[in-house]
Amino acid sequence: MSAAFKYIDPAALPEEWTADHFGNLVDFNLGRTPPRGSPIYWNDGKYPWVSISDMTPNGLITDTAEKVSQQAYDSIFRGKLVPEGSLLMSFKLTIGRMSRLGIPAFHNEAIISFQPSPEEISPEYLSYYLSQINYKYYQDTAIKGQTLNKGKLNSLEIALPPLPEQKKIAHVLSMVQRAIEAQERIIQTTTELKKALMHKLFTEGLRNEPQKQTDIGPIPESWEVVPLNQLADLKNGYAFKSKDYVAESNTLNIRMSNIRPGAQFDLEYNPRFLPDRFAESLKSFLLEDGDLIIAMTDMANDPKILGVPTIVRNPSDKKLLLNQRVGKLVPTDNSSVNFEFLRFYLSRKPAQRYLISCAKKGVQVNIGKKDILSVPIAFPKPDEQKTIVQCFNNLDDKQAVAQHRVTALQDLFRTLLHELMTAKTRVHRLEFSTLTTAANR
Repeated sequence: MSAAFKYIDPAALPEEWTADHFGNLVDFNLGRTPPRGSPIYWNDGKYPWVSISDMTPNGLITDTAEKVSQQAYDSIFRGKLVPEGSLLMSFKLTIGRMSRLGIPAFHNEAIISFQPSPEEISPEYLSYYLSQINYKYYQDTAIKGQTLNKGKLNSLEIALPPLPEQKKIAHVLSMVQRAIEAQERIIQTTTELKKALMHKLFTEGLRNEPQKQTDIGPIPESWEVVPLNQLADLKNGYAFKSKDYVAESNTLNIRMSNIRPGAQFDLEYNPRFLPDRFAESLKSFLLEDGDLIIAMTDMANDPKILGVPTIVRNPSDKKLLLNQRVGKLVPTDNSSVNFEFLRFYLSRKPAQRYLISCAKKGVQVNIGKKDILSVPIAFPKPDEQKTIVQCFNNLDDKQAVAQHRVTALQDLFRTLLHELMTAKTRVHRLEFSTLTTAANR
């Protein structure tokens, strides 16, 4: 291996490839943060100022959360806006995040900006390459976390195929990235449509009938409003202990972490296994496919789960036992409510606000059984409930398909990023028809 390189072996690269250090390829500039204690630099801000939170991986920055004033422009940055099209890279705390400026802007001191000469190196290729470097080999441990200094930035090792191959590599990666973004737009659009449809259907119904005013707002004239306790009872789960868990079994403990934002159920999220004998000795806590459960306690890393309902989905042969911090809703004898309908109703903002308002603070925030069962529920006749549920299920199915495609495409992107940048896969040997199929799968 060349003494000039520690992490790249030029002899192992294809014959036509070379390698160089980042500092030899570009001139980069550090950013600045105007003094936070001086409002004159922040009040009436008009010039975009980029922080790492404004950067999305391999994304385009067209707006920033903060802007700096004319005073900052004149005295701190001396009018030297970073030009549109420049590449940005974070090198403190979050290291190696790459974005491109879609607007002229300033940026903070945790970010460098640079403009590769497109006649010498593809900016897109360099951006993708920098995003996949293993920075643990270079980074220093600073007082506030991990960081690179200027010398380490200059020493970053870059493998360089011929310019035409760089462009082809960047094109392939950007094609997959665009496919990911297209699916993410479908997810976002579907989410927004579902929110709008929920508001419309739960206040106007499906039959264009007159509305009536109730304590919970306008609803269709034929709908009823009753507290949840007239439609369902709530059964608490069992207080399993950490010592009960085993390495693997056919019995899973269903906890709050199985309830995901958006009222979705995830059977495989961070699984905890219990001895199979528990499924026999604790039969009354077994869950069935289609059961409606609700999170009764917050989570330290995901407080938004509190009060969120979901329907249990169990396509496996595993037994599911309910944890004490999750409640199972059981229909009363005279209940006329569809529990799929109830899941959508309880996941709406008005119901969620009601539940959160009932929460009691302590070591953990929790909602009691009595408070959950006091939620007012507005509902129509069973046939209308069924139709409303189908409307929402269709949107959920569309969103699930898009999410599956995002996951598959992200896996493809990560694989290609590594394989192409290390020449384990050569871009001219890729089957573009296969990539196109994968991108649209």
